[in-house]
Amino acid sequence: MLGSPMKIRTTHVGSLPALVDLDEKAPDYAQKLAGAVDAVVKKQRQIGIDVVNEGEYTKGGDWLSFVESRFSGFEARPAPAGEKPLLAQGKDREDFAAFYQYASERGTLFYTPGGQIKQTRPIWVCNGPIAYTGQAELQREIALMKEAAAGTEAFLTSTAPASLEVYRRNEHYGSEEAYLYALADALAVEYRAVADSGLILQVDDAWLPALWDRIGIGMGIDAFRSRCMRRVEALNHALKGIPEERVRYHLCWGSWHGPHAYDLELKEIVDIMLNVKAQAYLIEGANARHDHEWQVWETVKLPKNKILMPGVITHATDVIEHPQLVAQRIGRYAGAVGKHNVVAGADCGFGGRSHPQIAWAKLQALSDGAALASKALF
Repeated sequence: MLGSPMKIRTTHVGSLPALVDLDEKAPDYAQKLAGAVDAVVKKQRQIGIDVVNEGEYTKGGDWLSFVESRFSGFEARPAPAGEKPLLAQGKDREDFAAFYQYASERGTLFYTPGGQIKQTRPIWVCNGPIAYTGQAELQREIALMKEAAAGTEAFLTSTAPASLEVYRRNEHYGSEEAYLYALADALAVEYRAVADSGLILQVDDAWLPALWDRIGIGMGIDAFRSRCMRRVEALNHALKGIPEERVRYHLCWGSWHGPHAYDLELKEIVDIMLNVKAQAYLIEGANARHDHEWQVWETVKLPKNKILMPGVITHATDVIEHPQLVAQRIGRYAGAVGKHNVVAGADCGFGGRSHPQIAWAKLQALSDGAALASKALF
């Protein structure tokens, strides 16, 4: 997974717009899924993306709900009457209430054809020992990905314990720590299977920093950082025994189309992120709230043999980035951490966040911009 000595390589975060309609209940679903995975890998290759995946098609396009059928020890319950979904809470929502009402009424917080991103979710309650039961689904996912991407470096996504914990309440384990590590032990089964298959494991963890807006501000920065570090330790427990070069870690701030005025600054959490036992780190770096944070890497040293995969294109606007802008963004990171330590990426997934035409055009801009940066840097 190291950067190339010849050029700036490209990748993305995982979720991609569906190229065909997929209905899991349809009798021809398995056949259509295999064809869709093959098609989305071919499209990425045609565009010039170096490190590809299956667009999260095998997960129904959702980074959280795919695990609902892969764990035992939980039951789904309706949210208590009057309780706001977590996504509808936070200081951003309070200070920009008129905007959020406007955007919610029009459905513009996400671009969601077919409901790819669920804005309300069931509450899952742990009422027994947690165990991983999704081996058959996972092996199908791995097989489809390996067949479609033969000869190309490829990754599969999963979710961090801290981000699953948010929608899953504990009534079984005697402490928060015991519950968190039970989640980690279950996820470890999936993590190891992906890494052992020869694919790269990507762990998504948007809720780690995004909770700052919901609970962190009231806790204070020191207490919140301590909370985050305990959850990174649980993630590292799940990753135990997996070589770091098989792992990439994605951190973002939720990626809905809103102000994000209270996102935790990268400088407050970058050291915690670098404690994750991964070789590569994917961060937001192209949207208006985080574009300036490349400067963090002028003072924070990227550890040896690590890779930074910053977003140089974003889902946050429908404007297609000019390839020269993409090249400039890549150049900033290359200047800060070294050109061999940069793989160009995206802020977040595009499936459910961008119109398909926009998403694919942005990925083409990523590829074209990386080519310009390669000429300049190599």
